[in-house]
Amino acid sequence: MDYKRVLTIAGSDSGGGAGIQADIKTISALGCYAASAITAITVQNTLGVAAVHPLPADIIRGQISAVLDDIGADAIKIGMLGSAEAVLAVSEALRSHEARNVVLDPVMVSTSGHRLTEDSAVSKMCSELIPLATVITPNIPEAEVLLDGRKLQAQADLPDAVRQLSLKFGVSVLLKAGHLVEDRLVDYLFDASTGETTELPSQRIRTRNTHGTGCTLSSAIASGLAKGETLLQASITAKRYITEAIRAGADLNIGHGHGPVNHFYKLCR
Repeated sequence: MDYKRVLTIAGSDSGGGAGIQADIKTISALGCYAASAITAITVQNTLGVAAVHPLPADIIRGQISAVLDDIGADAIKIGMLGSAEAVLAVSEALRSHEARNVVLDPVMVSTSGHRLTEDSAVSKMCSELIPLATVITPNIPEAEVLLDGRKLQAQADLPDAVRQLSLKFGVSVLLKAGHLVEDRLVDYLFDASTGETTELPSQRIRTRNTHGTGCTLSSAIASGLAKGETLLQASITAKRYITEAIRAGADLNIGHGHGPVNHFYKLCR
């Protein structure tokens, strides 16, 4: 059996809807083997984040090396990196292991609005880590930070923004539209290797169960890349997966706030 391996580097969510937990669920649901390196332990549930305990840089670096030296990885997904030290630890480990198929979700704020990344970490991410990525997957608030405060207020702003992000960092970009208010949402993928922009449309699903959607999408892209799909193929497959996971979890009653998506919807039919 050709079991493709995906390493997720991210924070732990005690509520199970986002972070490492969402990544492992997604990677497993899509038929890949999930390994992990935890960057921080969060105290959170569907109502929000109460506390964050960052892990030491040497422990983060050690986890990554332990996985890559033994198991290896066909793709790597990176999520929450709360400090500049964590960013540097991850970038050093990726360089030393010549990592490939790197999907970076530049997590900065949780669904509940809790700030998860220090300003110094954002600066180091831009200079040290994003250039190592195959693709980055910012939402609109994250894209605004990466574009030095430029405001993105409508769908019409996104095609140019996704190109500018790619030009600035030299990597492919999937810009997510979920923070807009329209019922028809269009994410934009700019492939740096071809210079082409692709629209990935979807219809908004009215639900409060959206916790961990960004983690899930980026992990799904990494799973596709691990299987040998092109970036475009992996993005289309991942977009379809997260859309159906949201739809299948729209009416779930888990917690009293932003609930999770249904990662294993295919098994629940």
